[in-house]
Amino acid sequence: MKKLVFDYEMKLTFSSPVTDHRFQLRCVPATGPRQQVVDVEVAIEPDVELETTIDSFDSVVMTGFIPQPHTIFSYSVKGIAFVDNAHIKSEIYKPLYRFNSALTIPGPCIEAMIAACRARIAGLPADATPIDQAWEVMDEVYQAFTYTPASTTIRTTAEQALAQRKGVCQDYAHVMLSVCRHVGLTARYIAGLLGGEGATHAWVEIYHDGRWIGLDPTHNRMVDDNYITIAHGRDYRDCMLDIGIFSGYQVQQNQWVNASVHEQLL
Repeated sequence: MKKLVFDYEMKLTFSSPVTDHRFQLRCVPATGPRQQVVDVEVAIEPDVELETTIDSFDSVVMTGFIPQPHTIFSYSVKGIAFVDNAHIKSEIYKPLYRFNSALTIPGPCIEAMIAACRARIAGLPADATPIDQAWEVMDEVYQAFTYTPASTTIRTTAEQALAQRKGVCQDYAHVMLSVCRHVGLTARYIAGLLGGEGATHAWVEIYHDGRWIGLDPTHNRMVDDNYITIAHGRDYRDCMLDIGIFSGYQVQQNQWVNASVHEQLL
């Protein structure tokens, strides 16, 4: 177990004032099967009343409305997470994680990787677990990509990212999800925080023996106690940390993000 202190900040700057700003946030890590989250503090500018609910994926969802003109929208989330991968609690099996999602539908590039991974999995011992099989997929994805910031967008599909063989953590995760689901593994997308990243991170969890086990294709390794989960879903679209709409004239926006995670000795 590790005690991790986290501080996540996002700031949007608008080129001219905007009004009637409606937003939805999924930026708060919640207590779950592999972590206990305490002492959470959320600050939003401009000051606004929030409505907080839990969505169908167990994510904390905060919504708000800012009618008055403003040129800055920002939020920060601070707290402590006790993370313990050695004692992950069980969860009910959900079949939806076996099927394609909007950003993971295979094309020719994904299908070629599926075939390659099936061949690798066929070479494993007969008693290989789903995690052993997912290791083969993760390594194949890792070898196929060059990590390249700004080479994709939040709308880039797994097929598009693999076709250009470059992307960021979201793309690595989407490709791994797509392949895993087509070699018979139950897999879901995770959005979270990782020490040393400076921003949010994404990885994959595989369902095995009643529990969700994390693998990080961007780094080609198992998820350990340094990772904090914020949200999970079928792909990125279920885990968007912040979305919103506003009114304004020819408004340009600039986003700044900073994430800090460090261990505090127990």
